[in-house]
Amino acid sequence: MGVFEVCNFSFALFFYASSYKIDFRAFSLCLIAERIAFLYNKKQVENAYTIVVPDGEVLSCLCGTNDINLKLIEEHLGIPVFTRGNELSVDTEDEALRTQFRYIIDRIADEVGDGSKNAADIITSVLNMEPQTSMEAAAVLVPGAVRKVYPHTPHQAEYVLAMRRNDMVFCVGAAGSGKTFIAVAEALRLVLSHKVSRMVITRPVVEAGENLGFLPGDLEDKINPYLRPLYDSMETIIPKETVRRLCESGVIEIAPLAYMRGRTLNNSVIILDEAQNTTKEQMKMFLTRMGENSKVFITGDVTQIDLPKRVPSGLLHAVHLLSGIDGIGMMELTADDVVRNPLVKKIVKAYENEQTEF
Repeated sequence: MGVFEVCNFSFALFFYASSYKIDFRAFSLCLIAERIAFLYNKKQVENAYTIVVPDGEVLSCLCGTNDINLKLIEEHLGIPVFTRGNELSVDTEDEALRTQFRYIIDRIADEVGDGSKNAADIITSVLNMEPQTSMEAAAVLVPGAVRKVYPHTPHQAEYVLAMRRNDMVFCVGAAGSGKTFIAVAEALRLVLSHKVSRMVITRPVVEAGENLGFLPGDLEDKINPYLRPLYDSMETIIPKETVRRLCESGVIEIAPLAYMRGRTLNNSVIILDEAQNTTKEQMKMFLTRMGENSKVFITGDVTQIDLPKRVPSGLLHAVHLLSGIDGIGMMELTADDVVRNPLVKKIVKAYENEQTEF
């Protein structure tokens, strides 16, 4: 604040306070402090990098209750983040920090705009993703999708990149770690961008510790309960009507593992889900179905094996046997990668700790 500006401002304060019989000293100190703060903020804004958030709901989610989300961003960047109306700004001339700030805000706003409600979880996930370029490269953009699919953890980002580098990828992970969902998203991207002509999804028909008996209906009716999680994943990414149309046209084929014998799957992306419940013989049979210009993704949770006792898991055997072969990627997701309800992460960690103790 310049000398002449202070003099003029002080004279105005004296005249105003005298006219209304107000304690001049207290009143003037208060207004001078406000004026200094205004000029300081004005200087900040002039030197700041500012992003305008036009959607009030998105801005509210970005800031959080009592600006708690902005505080997380501040801690991550190491510089203050301040708001002015519908603007978010950082007071820095560092281009790298400005770029990182823009990326974080755009990424969070994109997720909130797509319907994600847990902004705090989104922000934590975005801030955990390093380096930034890996996350951009690992984003799964499915043509015609109702939402973009982003990895929420570094391991998930590595998983996506592994599927793009290798023709065959094994992913072992805890429940809710995104192993199946990300595989389905990448498979849909390949199909709908015409990299391959069809998508084949299979899983062994093994009941989880109970005998349900014979199910009514034709083959599709019998197998549907086992494959419902795969439909759920697809319908989260693309419209339900699109899933139905692709299934009816044969672009997406969902079949039990027992019906894979004797087939050669060319120009396809193939997903084997719940692979921990395959036998060694079934796994060998499945892996040798792979044809020209095809990709194969195998997912499973080795802590939830439902095979009869003394029957070894084909997934465990294959991971041990095929590890180190060029063109085959091996990924492992842990409890830290769980993206379901926060309680699921705690439950998975509790079981992991119990196994370590015993």
